[in-house]
Amino acid sequence: MEASKMLNYIENVLENIPTDWLNLTTHRLDVYDEKLAKTQFMEQFENLFNNNDSESSSLNELPTAYDYIRLGHPLSCVLEWVIAKLNHQKSENVISFSSKTAPILAILRKNLLDDKNTQILHIGKLPDFFDADVLKRIYGYTFELKQIDKKSDISEFNGSTIFISQQDESCNFDLSPNIDFFINGHSQLGSILLVNGEQNDNYIPEIQHVRRRETIAMTPVNSLVVLKSLVERSSFNVKKSNVESNKASVIDSIATITNAHTKALVGSSGLSIQYAIMMGLIHDAFEKHKGKTIKFIVPPNCYGGTNDQARRVAACIENVEVIDLPVDGDNDMVRSIDVILDKIANEDAIPFIIAEIPTNPRVEVPHLIQLKETLSAARKTATGDTAIDPVFILDQTFCPNVHFLDNEGILSTVRAISYASGSKFPSGGQCTAGYCVGNEKAEALMEKIEMHLKLCDNEATPLQYEILAKQLPSMNQRISDAYLNTREFVNFIHDVLPAAKINFVSEALAAQGFTPSVFSLDLPTKGNTVEEKESYKRALNHKLINLMITKIPNESKYCVSYGQLNGCYWTIPATSTQGTTKEGDKDYIARVALSPNLDLELHKKVFLDFVEKI
Repeated sequence: MEASKMLNYIENVLENIPTDWLNLTTHRLDVYDEKLAKTQFMEQFENLFNNNDSESSSLNELPTAYDYIRLGHPLSCVLEWVIAKLNHQKSENVISFSSKTAPILAILRKNLLDDKNTQILHIGKLPDFFDADVLKRIYGYTFELKQIDKKSDISEFNGSTIFISQQDESCNFDLSPNIDFFINGHSQLGSILLVNGEQNDNYIPEIQHVRRRETIAMTPVNSLVVLKSLVERSSFNVKKSNVESNKASVIDSIATITNAHTKALVGSSGLSIQYAIMMGLIHDAFEKHKGKTIKFIVPPNCYGGTNDQARRVAACIENVEVIDLPVDGDNDMVRSIDVILDKIANEDAIPFIIAEIPTNPRVEVPHLIQLKETLSAARKTATGDTAIDPVFILDQTFCPNVHFLDNEGILSTVRAISYASGSKFPSGGQCTAGYCVGNEKAEALMEKIEMHLKLCDNEATPLQYEILAKQLPSMNQRISDAYLNTREFVNFIHDVLPAAKINFVSEALAAQGFTPSVFSLDLPTKGNTVEEKESYKRALNHKLINLMITKIPNESKYCVSYGQLNGCYWTIPATSTQGTTKEGDKDYIARVALSPNLDLELHKKVFLDFVEKI
């Protein structure tokens, strides 16, 4: 009776779901409390259930679920809640993934760090993408792999027991006390993990962090498919997609945009692609430079996901380290790289550099000729041997239209891989996908990167390919139009509030093709002490953002993203994109992202109102 009541309620919810539940790929910070994240959303959703309130207006007032759609969103949270209820579990014990491999990797990662045994059991054939040898040799994971005939064959084990099921009814869990983790996979929708038993509760935040950093949650559209199958008591109705033609179109568009001549790879998110890059490069280094230390060189104040992921990889794999690369403010990227590469060469280690151009959030571009010379310079080890040349991994999200990788490009003389978050300009903010491509010197590395993208089951979904196929052809024009709006807004702010420090590209850099549509704004401050001045400035940031989103609610949003089709997004990097960055490296400034389509005159008017009141 209780299950029937719940499913009837969910049926009503699905008839009234807000459009943002399916279409929004960034989170609204004005209805978000990071410390409460999913808990707050689920508590208030359960209150609606208890009151039998499924009105669209009530659903629309629920707070943000998690912090990024890749970690979780309203529909994935509701799906996990429903499955938990049907299986008499707590909702946090059910975790959905777009990937069928990632939940296994999440458990193996924790057990590696805890030095705990793992056995993986399965009935029938394992998925093709599961490569036990690579997981053991490259990732460093240890486990026993066993095929069984039936669940009754499972006995007690000194460690964690994972049971993998590949079935169409991925919401049904036949719980057994000897199984710690049940993973039900579906070939087109992803997988659902159920954490069984209180003794395994400490795995839940670790598993969710893997979902946050190395993969994504089951997508909104796929979560909706599973929810509909539950309420309709039917099989999954997966929309047919021209995935091969869409994929071919996306690959062609990326080749045209980047002018690179290697095959592009497309993942479920920017961090999915970045993870494949890191693991692919580690794999290549293990085979070609056995025993040598791998150094990932990463700006300490860059996007928090990049920083966190790099350190998470280093924590798991012997001989992998992270080195800070100071790039912003008083630090020059080229000089920093030069000093670090000299040191790494002397140690006969392997240098992999991850950097953003322009930098985030200061929107700075290094001296490109000097960068090319520094990366291409021949270096010697302490014993006089030729040092291993670096691989430059370029996060090109802010300016994906610049030709860094073509045969005449600035990085043509060094092994270089460019990647971009497809949730920004490539899709116009409509999906989370990401892509990467290498120049000719890095072509040999792309095979390994593709292997790890497939191993982690992190390739873009059919809908993501469909969205990118539609949006990529217009991307460069949207970049150009959004830049013009941004330049006009920046010039206006400079005129009406000259005391503010604006970080944006110069006209000269724009002429070279660097035309981002995001800038950072360091507002003028007051106070007698450093603390007073910082406190005043932080309060002023919030005052500005609150005014904008209140006066222009249809266009100005308190969101983290960039490259959207419409409107203007405002955020404070220190409390959003730099969430896991060390406190001393955070930027408490306003970051503003403009689209090609917004009422710029109204934004100017409201900003002028703000200036007149400070």
